[in-house]
Amino acid sequence: MTEDHSNFLAPPRFLSAGDTALVVEFGETVDREVNHRVMRLGEAARAATIAGLVDLVPTFRSLMVHYDPTVTSRRAVEGRLRELLTEAGSAPIVGRLWEFPVLYGEEAGPDLEEVAKRTGLSPERVVELHAGTEYEAYMMGFMPGLAYLGIIPKELELPRRNEPRVRVPAGSVAIAINLTNVYSLESPGGWHLLGRTPVDLFDLHRDPQALLTAGDRVRFRPVGRDVYDELKARMAAGDTRFDPVPQEGEP
Repeated sequence: MTEDHSNFLAPPRFLSAGDTALVVEFGETVDREVNHRVMRLGEAARAATIAGLVDLVPTFRSLMVHYDPTVTSRRAVEGRLRELLTEAGSAPIVGRLWEFPVLYGEEAGPDLEEVAKRTGLSPERVVELHAGTEYEAYMMGFMPGLAYLGIIPKELELPRRNEPRVRVPAGSVAIAINLTNVYSLESPGGWHLLGRTPVDLFDLHRDPQALLTAGDRVRFRPVGRDVYDELKARMAAGDTRFDPVPQEGEP
């Protein structure tokens, strides 16, 4: 559980970003309450009628607000956002809960042994710690469908690899610094690969195309090769549907 320290947080800063955007900055660290303030303002701004609003881009600690200067002004946008800040409240963000099956180690997680060695833990303990934590999607990342998930247990924190890989398979579950993620597409990458999930986090032919959104929660469930292969075959056959964990009161 995260301590509620919203009353002790500094007021946000409003910074110009050229003549078509401004940034509302809530803090300087990756912090759950700071991130929730970003998301609360973003949700309120999307729901409100703001003349000239073009786009909203949330990050770990700030919200970039793009606007059309032929329709509105920075002063008008900032004024409306300040009003929304007081209306947004302080309720925690509770997103959907996902549970992704993961095949840890061997060719699916080629860095598991090295991570264990560098952290002084056994491979089994690394898996236990990683899979025993519920993560939150703080923001969407550098490719479609990829979410930066935090925060990993302190014992697993490591800097990025010195030599990034040219190709990281889609579905790879990785850690770096104090975060974890799932590579939604094959790409270069410098994070430590612990395992792989057969779930397609991004599919152009699915609606919605990306499974995760900022604010969602994620758990990883270790599985064997048979479970992994079965779900992988289903996804490859075109059945890419994957549902979040039903919450209390849901059917």
